[in-house]
Amino acid sequence: MSARENVAANFDRPILLIYLALMFMGWANIYSAAYDPDHASIFDQSKEYGKQAVWMAVSLTLGTGILLIRGELFREGAFLVYGFVLLLLAAVLVVGKEVNGAKAWFGVGSFGIQPAEFAKFATALALSRYLSGLKALIDLRSRVMAGAIILAPVALIMLQPDTGTALVSGAFILVLYREGLSGNILLLAILAAVLSVLSLIVKDSTFGLPFTDAELSGDQFMMALITVFAILGWLVVRNLVLKRLRKRFYGLILFGLVGSAAFIGSVDYAFEKVLATHQRDRILVMLGQMEDPQGLGYNVKQSQTAIGSGGFSGKGYLDGTLTKFKYVPMQSTDFIFCTVGEEWGFLGTAFLVLLFTVLILRIIQISDRQRSKFTRIYAYCVASIFFLHLMINVGMTIGLAPVIGIPLPFFSYGGSSMISFTILLGILLRLDAERLSQLR
Repeated sequence: MSARENVAANFDRPILLIYLALMFMGWANIYSAAYDPDHASIFDQSKEYGKQAVWMAVSLTLGTGILLIRGELFREGAFLVYGFVLLLLAAVLVVGKEVNGAKAWFGVGSFGIQPAEFAKFATALALSRYLSGLKALIDLRSRVMAGAIILAPVALIMLQPDTGTALVSGAFILVLYREGLSGNILLLAILAAVLSVLSLIVKDSTFGLPFTDAELSGDQFMMALITVFAILGWLVVRNLVLKRLRKRFYGLILFGLVGSAAFIGSVDYAFEKVLATHQRDRILVMLGQMEDPQGLGYNVKQSQTAIGSGGFSGKGYLDGTLTKFKYVPMQSTDFIFCTVGEEWGFLGTAFLVLLFTVLILRIIQISDRQRSKFTRIYAYCVASIFFLHLMINVGMTIGLAPVIGIPLPFFSYGGSSMISFTILLGILLRLDAERLSQLR
């Protein structure tokens, strides 16, 4: 049998090994985070680690099944899968059960399924299918269509509401940039993010003017910032210098001022009307605009304490005092990283981050060796999703990102995320295994 025909021989074994290592390491840390001496069996179905064992078995079975499916079927069925997930997202708003203020779950006995997690691989498939049919992402119509593919599930997820999961879709802007989206637009997105943060920081503040006794209100200061960002943004983004601007200079500044002011207004509206109260407060705590060490900031403070107490080599498995006595809320889900930090120390956290980094770099390497444009784009989608999850989840636990409920792949407790990440990697492995025979 030739290498071209022997698909099994072409499976990327490093990805498989990293996947299995992360899954079982995650299971071991969930066991430590939720350990109960009265339910010491790691298969006890009344505890999170017992339920996670079931989800692992389901994921491994599902992943094995995906590896047996012809890769062309994923390409041909991409929009069908995408449409089905959109239906699930709509259905959960009607018949789903509410958990922590979000109507985002289908209840199955003591287990729950969160369809928003499946939107990740469904959007990745649909976006890859659409972009693979284009020569380049250069005209307005293609950009609007690509944006609509990304934003349709986001809109449904925000209705639940589940802001954290919706934000994961921001990873796809990296894919669009890789496929021809102007770097100017990416730079505008960065400027918009900076302007959003600044608008929240200075909203209710006052600032003294140098060399005078006058003060600026938060709104006045924001207008000054808008002016600066409007000028700098348009100069940098359009790569223009004053000699080339001439008559267009003032028009561009005026357009930048109006656009920036409208953008800040939309940020304020979204912050006040779209986000839930606890989400707004978490963002303000992270930005230093609200002090609440015993309330909203408690989780992060305890997480930082737990990670710091681990020192260089950690306290040892099952010996983390803050972990064992449940001082860190949600330590088996959103804050699982602090369990690693306390029990395994700097060495453990560094190894875990390194393992994820190797996984992401390996996925990028896989994308670069593809003949099929669909597979290449899909691989970039997978790498971007893992990158964003890693950055935000680790950032949450050390106080560099707001607590928005994004799981650490294969580590955080949860069946929906485990299945979703398994499907993401499983499809990639199958498509990559056929790289010698696929041409589109």
